Amino acid sequence: MLTATRGLDVDAVNQPAPMFEKLVLVPSFPDVDSDSVKDDAPSIDELLSRVATGDQAAFSDLYDETAPRLLGLITRVLIDRAQSEEVAQDVFLEIWQTATRFDRARGSALSWMLTMAHRRAIDRVRSAQAGRDRDVRIGIRDLEPEFDETSELVETRMESERVKVAMASLSELQRQALNLTYFGGYTQTEVAELLSVPLGTVKTRLRDGMIRLRDELGVAS
Repeated sequence: MLTATRGLDVDAVNQPAPMFEKLVLVPSFPDVDSDSVKDDAPSIDELLSRVATGDQAAFSDLYDETAPRLLGLITRVLIDRAQSEEVAQDVFLEIWQTATRFDRARGSALSWMLTMAHRRAIDRVRSAQAGRDRDVRIGIRDLEPEFDETSELVETRMESERVKVAMASLSELQRQALNLTYFGGYTQTEVAELLSVPLGTVKTRLRDGMIRLRDELGVAS
């Protein structure tokens, strides 16, 4: 059972065992049944506000209410369950430590927490990719590639640069929608909830962004 740690011994904050034990029981992709939620249960916004005051019971309730959603999102990005549980642990620790920074005027508590979870998951992906890139550089350091291999590497890098340039030509809103959908693992509905905009707006940004990318890359429709 995860317990909140505000006001407790500092060493207790860094102990992962309780979190891991509870996360193992959380399904990656839960079925959300609104009828199963009690009418008198506090909302996620209310729970997070109480967590900001150091309410440990509220933190435990918040965890029970949101862990399936957050772990499900993280698992969609990382795939690996063990890594996803580690990242989820970090996310909930950050939520406990930074709950006072949540601003209701800027969106819902769930969106704030999902954004935090997504950012942590992407950071883990980038960290893992950087490690793989280092391994590749070390592995080929003493290898003299054949001409065809070098040519293919150059072409791949040039194509990557073209995509970066094309992405830079998009508006910030279009780029945000594309990154969340195609690189972040979100569905269009989740992107709409995360950005607090209508689903139709998300679809429009994605459509316009893809059209612009097609034009920039010279891809025939």
